[in-house]
Amino acid sequence: MAIEISHADGCYVYDTNGKAYLDFIAGVSANSLGHNHPKLKKSIVEQVEKYTHVMVYGEFIQQPTVELCKLLTAQLSPLQNWSVYLTNSGTEATEGALKLAKRFTERSEIIAARNAYHGNTQGAMSVCGNENQNRSFRPLIPGIKFIEFNNFKHLQKITDKTAAVILETIQGAAGFIVPENDYLAKVKKRCEDVGALLILDEIQSGTGRTGKFFGFENYNTSPDIIISGKGLGGGMPIGTFIASSNIMSSLKEKPKLGHITTFGGHPVIAATALATVKEITSSHLLATVSQKEKLFRQYLQHPAILSIRGKGLMLAVMVESSEMASKIILKSLDKGLLLFWLLFEDKAIRITPPLIITKEEIKKGCDTLLNVIDEIVKNSKPLQR
Repeated sequence: MAIEISHADGCYVYDTNGKAYLDFIAGVSANSLGHNHPKLKKSIVEQVEKYTHVMVYGEFIQQPTVELCKLLTAQLSPLQNWSVYLTNSGTEATEGALKLAKRFTERSEIIAARNAYHGNTQGAMSVCGNENQNRSFRPLIPGIKFIEFNNFKHLQKITDKTAAVILETIQGAAGFIVPENDYLAKVKKRCEDVGALLILDEIQSGTGRTGKFFGFENYNTSPDIIISGKGLGGGMPIGTFIASSNIMSSLKEKPKLGHITTFGGHPVIAATALATVKEITSSHLLATVSQKEKLFRQYLQHPAILSIRGKGLMLAVMVESSEMASKIILKSLDKGLLLFWLLFEDKAIRITPPLIITKEEIKKGCDTLLNVIDEIVKNSKPLQR
């Protein structure tokens, strides 16, 4: 996209020529509270003035790290006595979750969904199920089997050899595919029947993006292991995997230090994430997400828009071809609107704005998008319907 950034504020990004861009990307769902949020900036400055990195994660007690973990567990049912392990990124959290499942169950088979996206390190890539992404890096991690998301017949592939099933609560790179007909609850039931764990990847659907703090709260289920990242840091790099203390404690022995990270739980990052979670959970933001979704669906009516997938402020506008999607994204950039692609679904246009976006900004951005589509349709062949 090649715009050179000068600064960013609220829901706008500015280039070095002074041009403003309304941000419908939010750093790929990472900037939950937009740009330059005063509470996040304050948390960073105050923590830097106290201390930054002092020791490998877990060796010293660091107040922002402890408080963040407490606040995260407070968002979950207290029945399971949840335990949090903070990492540097979502993909590292995926790695930790896979290791944890293998260690706890003493099994090696992992089942994942085709066209999933859980990160780009080799272990995470191994459970992504997209050969175009993976073929240049084989051999990857062995013992991985794949099912199709929302395919109930495939649940029989989960057996007493399975350590864990890893799924995105809402498939991201595949096109913002939501679970249907209690799919996640039925996966969890099958896992329980055979003694496997359910890992839900909340890296993109978590931290309020769907209108609930965790996306799975919309779908009548609770995972054994939760992976989070992206929006949790409010624009700073973070990841975490969360499980019951009973499951998490299996990383303590055989071997000791079953997962090690130098900078996980970094106090500055933790302070920023703590401020992010506090703002989201103590303000009105979660309650506004559903209404904002309705506005997008109301405004984005056009013959060229075939459907709008997703939930909350995790939406994908579907058009007839990858060529049209790219034209819309790039022409919108020229018009001062930031849109983006999805990794595996090339007919989709990503709309994942900051949670703080206003009704007026939604209307403004949708008007720009519709005008761009009109211009592209006018200058191209008639739509094939």
